[in-house]
Amino acid sequence: MNKTELVDKIAAAAGLTKADSKKALDATLNAIKEALAANDKVALVGFGTFAVSERPAREGINPQSKEKIMIEAKKVVKFKAGAELNAAL
Repeated sequence: MNKTELVDKIAAAAGLTKADSKKALDATLNAIKEALAANDKVALVGFGTFAVSERPAREGINPQSKEKIMIEAKKVVKFKAGAELNAAL
């Protein structure tokens, strides 16, 4: 499912126009993005939790040249599915 299809589903389920559904989805995604950028956790009960995790620097290998390289430390987003989501699958 892509974003347009999700907007269509939201509009149908909530009885909103597609424009209003797109605004609501964009606002939701933006709020999640801002919270994660501030290093906060976003917990949606029954759905799951988004959290920021830090990966340490490590040594890797360039697959083309087989040369050792240093991979920098970085932050990544992790998602842990909630019980209701897991049960639905």
